[in-house]
This record gives sequence, structure tokens and C-alpha cells, in this order.
Amino acid sequence: MSMILSRPFKTLNPLFEFNGEDVFWGRLNFVALLKMTYCIIVIGKNMSGHSHYATIKRQKEVKDTAKGKIFSKLGRAISIAVKTGGGIDPNTNYKLRMAVDAARSANTPKDNIDRAILRAQGGEDMQEVVYEGFGPYGIAVMVEVATDNRNRTGQEIKNLFERVGGSLGGPGSVSFNFEPKGLILIDKPQNSDEMMLKLIDLGIEDIDEGESVIETYVSQVRLHEMTEKLKEEGFKIISSELTQKPVNYQTINDVDKASKVLNFLNLLNDNGDVQKVFANLDIPENIIKSISSSS
Repeated sequence: MSMILSRPFKTLNPLFEFNGEDVFWGRLNFVALLKMTYCIIVIGKNMSGHSHYATIKRQKEVKDTAKGKIFSKLGRAISIAVKTGGGIDPNTNYKLRMAVDAARSANTPKDNIDRAILRAQGGEDMQEVVYEGFGPYGIAVMVEVATDNRNRTGQEIKNLFERVGGSLGGPGSVSFNFEPKGLILIDKPQNSDEMMLKLIDLGIEDIDEGESVIETYVSQVRLHEMTEKLKEEGFKIISSELTQKPVNYQTINDVDKASKVLNFLNLLNDNGDVQKVFANLDIPENIIKSISSSS
């Protein structure tokens, strides 16, 4: 398929070749141009070797799963999904489907999953609340909680923010800088360029390339569908989840500052009522390695 410019041109030599296809000034190969544009976007996002919090927190989640700490959080996520997402059928309630998929991926016993669904049906007094605020050094943070005592949980979250010099904000204070997405983390192969072009062809909307993983984003309602499609295409899926993707990131280039921010976010995650924490945090890979080696 070609895109013809407004005025006619005589036969010209190609301006350049991209991905094995000639690109002309007078007759631009649309597919080649599209792929080239996407490559420029993808390479530009993480070319300096940075890690976003969506990837960083995965290491903690793995440890929590090993300790069994994640089971109660996943159970609450299932209950909330039943209450707010539209019933107990995962085929019509995508929030429940993703919550159940996450529980299964963490090897949550089937009995635990069934009990969580029954609790929600039985009228368990559980509320879903989202807190917004600013952590150390102005990092924007969103905290999703599931609680049966909103006042208690709100005070606990407020104390955690204030302990590090941060502050809670009102609704919309930071959420304007986040957009709801489905996040699929993929193990990064040696030849990632080819892989990213294939991901684009499969319908992935947004791609961020890290050092060892590739973050791919889709609309939340397509998360399950795209996860299954990528598995069928042979991609190694590390995890898939509903997320809040930052529009603009804040980079922390200092080891001590980065450690302070990560410790704060870990404390939030350790609260029993907290389901998920989102932050517009971006840390260079060399800083991450320094923190890991000293811990």
C-alpha cells in the first residue's frame, strides 16, 4: 500500500531503504514509514537504560509471592472486582477475570479464590478507595486500597506519606498524569528490534524497552485478549495486570534519593489494605544496580 503526495513526480530513485523496503519522496511506502515511525518512538523512550516503577516493583511482588503475603491482597482484589466490575462471571467482568488470572499466576489455592468470590456475594463490607499524593522529591503516587474501615486506612496512608516529607492530595491532584492501561511485561530477547515490530503488528499500543524486560501497554478491556494472543505467538509473558501508566515520568539520578523513594513505596505496598501502588518514578539502571548490590 502506498501513500501518494498531492503533486505528480517523475520516477525517482529511493531516498533511502528501511527494513528492506525502498522509501521514495514522490511515492512513500506507507508500511515502511509506519514501522520506521514506531521504531523512532520506541527507541526514544528508554534509550538511556532506565527502569520504570512498573518494572521495579515486580521484584518485590516476586518476594511477596514466595512469602505468601500476596494471597490476601489477591483475595481482596477478587472481592472488589465482583462488587465493582459486574458480577461473578469472568467472561463478562474483565476486572474479575484479570484478578483471577493474577491469583492463579501467583499459585493462589483455588479454595482461596472461591472463598473471595463467596465473600463478595455474601455482602462483605469492603470498599475500594484511591488515594493520591506526592512522595519524596515530588514523586506522583496513586494508591489503590480495599478496606472495611476507610477512616483507619486513610489515616495510615496519610501517616506514611507525611513520615517521608510527602503529602496526600485531593482527587485529581496527580491522577491527571496517569492513564488506565493494561500492562504486559515480556521477557526481552537478544534481538528485540524484530520483536518490537512484531508486537506493533499484533496491535500493541505502546512499548517501553528496558534492560531485561519490555513493557507493553494496551487498553484495559483488551488485556486478557492480548495476553493470550502474545502467548500463542510464543512470547514469554512475565506478568499482565491492570495499571495506571504515567504520562510524564520523574527521573531520580541519586542512589540515596532513589533508595528513599523505593523504601517509601515498599512501605505503602506492605500495608495490608493496599492493593496496588503506581508512581511516575524512573530510575537509571546503574542506580538500580547500586541499590541492589548494597542491600
